[in-house]
Amino acid sequence: MLGKIVHLSIDALLISAFLAGVKRTTGLTPALGQVPNKDVRSWLNSYLEFGEYAFDFAVVVFGRSSSFERKRS
Repeated sequence: MLGKIVHLSIDALLISAFLAGVKRTTGLTPALGQVPNKDVRSWLNSYLEFGEYAFDFAVVVFGRSSSFERKRS
């Protein structure tokens, strides 16, 4: 049971970080204004903000690693 919860949590984090990456590269973001319940909208906003934090953290870790290099196109 605990393994399943951890697995689902990591999946949720990866989806949120993916959405943060889409937002950064394209500007596209989920239309939270269409969610009628303000509590759910607030929770979704927090979820997406956590994904942005995770995305930023990954960029910093990868940027400090010698296994990654920055290429500008």
